[in-house]
Amino acid sequence: MPFELTNALAVFMDFMNRVCKPYLDQFVLVFIDDILIYSRSMKEHGEHLRTVLELLKDERLYAKFSKCEIWLREVQFLGHVINSNGIHVDPAKIEAIRNWDVPTTPTEIKSFLGLAGYYRRFISNFSKIALPLTKLTQKSKPFVWTQKQEEAFQTLKQRLCNAPILTLLEGNDDFVVYCDASHQGLGCALMQREKVIAYASGQLKIHEKNYTTHDLELGAVVFALKIWRHYLYGTK
Repeated sequence: MPFELTNALAVFMDFMNRVCKPYLDQFVLVFIDDILIYSRSMKEHGEHLRTVLELLKDERLYAKFSKCEIWLREVQFLGHVINSNGIHVDPAKIEAIRNWDVPTTPTEIKSFLGLAGYYRRFISNFSKIALPLTKLTQKSKPFVWTQKQEEAFQTLKQRLCNAPILTLLEGNDDFVVYCDASHQGLGCALMQREKVIAYASGQLKIHEKNYTTHDLELGAVVFALKIWRHYLYGTK
């Protein structure tokens, strides 16, 4: 595919999704030209590898052996490290966050929040913590770095550098959703058998700031169910 095409990546991503559609989210994940094959046993993994390689061959797509890594018990994929213990933040990203200098412009804040926000599922109440920083990205707000911003910045760095290991799903039952709400934002946690799968949080919209406490709590439940509907729909 010509590199000059502005939508080349989107077209190729769509093509790969259609090629791998029969096995997506069963034992295959695809991001552009990166294919992750996961299995519960060595025997099952051998079958999955054979299936995917035959599929690629049928579509005249060929994997370069020198770029393939197979039979791994731990893998780095899209900024995460995945193994039998769960999902971790990539150590290289942690190092980048640890060495991040204090932002001096709204653009620098956006860059930091862009990286930090990618891992927000690891951080409880991410939006609430980040609120003093996000306020400085608004055009109507003068850029004044105060103690509140410094505390928010350092707290996010500390939480991300010590991010918990998120558990991998085991079956489609025993889910528990914890929700909390205040006029500072919404916070939720998705758990299975007392282990955290993901955190989620959100800042209030303008009209939501007028909600009563009861309505805010209901709003947090709706927020959580929308975000994690792909986990929760049809389960118990």
